[in-house]
Amino acid sequence: MSPESKKLFNILILGVSFMFIFTAFQTCGNIAQTVITNLNNTEFHGSGYTSMSIIYGVFSASNLISPSVVAIVGPQLSMVISGVFYSLYIAVFIQPSTWAFYTVSVFIGIAAAVLWTAQGNCLTVNSDENSIGRNSGIFWALLQSSLFFGNLYIYFAWQGKTHISESDRRTVFIALTVISLVGTVLFFLIRKEEDTKTPEVEDYTNELQGDSSSFQSKMARAVAAFKKSIKLSFTKEILLLSVTTAYTGLELTFFTGVYGTSIGAVNRFGNEGKSLIGLSGIFIGVGEVLGGGIFGLVSKKNHFGRNPVVMLGIIVHFIAFYLIFFNIPNDAPIAPMEGTDYIAYMIPSKEVAILCSFLLGLGDSCFNTQLLSILGFLYSEDSAPAFAIFKFVQSICAAVAYFYSNYFLLQWQLLIMVVVGFFGTVTFFVVEWEAAAFVARGSDYSSI
Repeated sequence: MSPESKKLFNILILGVSFMFIFTAFQTCGNIAQTVITNLNNTEFHGSGYTSMSIIYGVFSASNLISPSVVAIVGPQLSMVISGVFYSLYIAVFIQPSTWAFYTVSVFIGIAAAVLWTAQGNCLTVNSDENSIGRNSGIFWALLQSSLFFGNLYIYFAWQGKTHISESDRRTVFIALTVISLVGTVLFFLIRKEEDTKTPEVEDYTNELQGDSSSFQSKMARAVAAFKKSIKLSFTKEILLLSVTTAYTGLELTFFTGVYGTSIGAVNRFGNEGKSLIGLSGIFIGVGEVLGGGIFGLVSKKNHFGRNPVVMLGIIVHFIAFYLIFFNIPNDAPIAPMEGTDYIAYMIPSKEVAILCSFLLGLGDSCFNTQLLSILGFLYSEDSAPAFAIFKFVQSICAAVAYFYSNYFLLQWQLLIMVVVGFFGTVTFFVVEWEAAAFVARGSDYSSI
């Protein structure tokens, strides 16, 4: 197998592993608040929104140390250990208890930071400036195909149900736990980083890492990775991209947790309301996979850079927000177990709701594939710190969004995303223009 084939194999395994883990986790996130609402008349007293706020809050703080962890443990083992914690979080729903629910929320926040930092490192090491766009698209398409399978089951299993029974809950979450563990085991198939490094990356890594057999060198690697993260945090490019990243955190919260919950709370949808949560997740996945596949395939033939893709993403999202505002009642995100009988500015339409799910997924893929691509391009030798900063900003904004989702009406959540999305698009344009200018002059962008 040629070096290029090995790298592509690693990208495929990386994407498939994430597909399994996030088939479980994203389905869990999509139905968590609905399941918990049905539990809150028992001894369990928790909130899915609060749990996700804890996860993303800890996630954001943990990104400060995750490059050091990956430097010491290595990307492959880091992803394996993180996958185990994802499985534990899902398993809590089999027999929920409030203390275990919130405790595991803290641990998965730490695991998520390590997982995504290691993922960014693995993606970058197995790519070059010519393949980073393609590989980002392939990874994103495989990752987001995770939205199909679990949500497809939810759609058929919960068809016509207004209450989720204990048997229904246990069946779903036992299956999701097993699926998550399968994805974790698949990480072992990734060929070790040393087998696929380019000479330039290998020289840099050797200089940074030294002899991995000694404790002192491991600590030196950890300190060096931490210092690199702090240094990169204050560069102009990272600060500008942070606005774009902040928007992805806000809309991530919306389409993974808030929107599905809102659809399920609309009583006008009748007995199909709960099953529509699954169908919504499926169409978000269709948008994600379609976007990731298209933008990955056309990346080499795209002579206009990343900006047109990001522009498409913000237009698609603004259309979705407009339709959601007219279609979904304002109190849907915070409705009680009984749901809401209010209507917005039109009679709630299932077709419009599902169309908006597709648009949310398509727009999200536009932003995330281009952010992965530009970070891998600009920071090919500093991938772990760069991706850690990316996830730090994204996760802290997601945590804030999950927190205010407990209290804010739908219209205010949409308004926040519109404002941050507009400015995030502008700042991305600035960085991409600068990158294109340096490439045109034949300069080494990473040196500026």
